[in-house]
Amino acid sequence: MSDNENKGILIYAQLSRNFEVLSVVSELASEAQKLAEKLDGEPVSAVVLTDETNIDNIKNTLQNSGFDRVYILKNKQFKEYSTDIYSKVIIDLVKETSPSIMLFGATTQGRDLAPVAAAALNTGLTADCTGLDINEKGKLAATRPTFGGNLMATILCKNYPQMATVRPKVLQIENVQIKNTEFIERYIDLNNLNSRTKIIDFIKNVQDTGVTLNDADIIVAGGKGVKNENGFNKLKELAVLLNGVVGATRGAVDMGLAESSMQIGQTGKTVCPKLYIAVGISGAIQHQVGMCSSKKIIAINSDENAPIFDIADVGIVGDLNVIIPELINELKNRK
Repeated sequence: MSDNENKGILIYAQLSRNFEVLSVVSELASEAQKLAEKLDGEPVSAVVLTDETNIDNIKNTLQNSGFDRVYILKNKQFKEYSTDIYSKVIIDLVKETSPSIMLFGATTQGRDLAPVAAAALNTGLTADCTGLDINEKGKLAATRPTFGGNLMATILCKNYPQMATVRPKVLQIENVQIKNTEFIERYIDLNNLNSRTKIIDFIKNVQDTGVTLNDADIIVAGGKGVKNENGFNKLKELAVLLNGVVGATRGAVDMGLAESSMQIGQTGKTVCPKLYIAVGISGAIQHQVGMCSSKKIIAINSDENAPIFDIADVGIVGDLNVIIPELINELKNRK
């Protein structure tokens, strides 16, 4: 049990551009309930910033996620994300509520917002975590890859609130306890706050199937073993036939074979599709961190000792330049 004056767990409930709660919020809420049990049942709360759009749906989602309390902070300026405005509002709420722990999803927005808040609150932040626990002294023990992904480090924070960002899709939603959630709605006056940035346009990164990498049920990912642009074009052809999308390792991105937005792994996106086809990927821990939670993994590699086979459900040892065209032809013949 913690002996500090800060109590409770606060989660930043990020909304999509359609003002829907991101799935990572439910993942964090489920994990926070487990942490709260080890802290003698401390409350789990959420804070959401909205322009008052879709509030009923937001409430339904957050109530079903098992929060004790939800702060719904409203202002039309919350329609577009602003580091200056969002961080000031979050910092003020943290100072008011004094949580022991604050969690963010390691999304693009969360990775921007959390360190600004941590610096202003004079506390530490463990970024891109893959696991959370409470140690014997009641402290948050946040685990993340380090030394290039070769080691997993468990980090403690000296000050409060103890803060962490957690990668989406690495935590499982389990045994959520639905509670009688208290909703606190507030209009936030932003007259004295200015944003130094302005969003001119937003372009959603979708592939030919109209699906983003994060939302895809099927991913065909290529590594350095694909070797050339023609090889990646074959992966794209296979992905379209499967109604999936294409991903890549950092090595493939560094070789110029794929865009950085397609990168999966420690320095890229974390995905959890129903089917992950790893083509020409050795399976270094840095890549596994981003895809090991996939429901089914098929690995295609000419090296029978490649680490990717250790986590694959199906392994195919052979020349990808022969196997991929055969798969494409078989799918075309079935259509």
